[in-house]
Amino acid sequence: MTELAAMSFEDAMAALEKVVRDLEQGNVSLDQSISLYERGAALKAHCEALLKAAEERVEKITLGEGGVPTGSTPVTGL
Repeated sequence: MTELAAMSFEDAMAALEKVVRDLEQGNVSLDQSISLYERGAALKAHCEALLKAAEERVEKITLGEGGVPTGSTPVTGL
């Protein structure tokens, strides 16, 4: 498996989608299901962290000195 910290958002999402498909198909043993679930939880957390970081970067771009908006609306709901 690819090291989680080095995965891009797109790669992590693709891996998470594969985990979900494998779990939904139900063709894995109980032990494998538990391992897949743990991997899926880690991938989800990684994606959320990457999205939060992206949101913060966009807000920095759209805010001027002192946190005053420069005319753009900060991103919400990511």
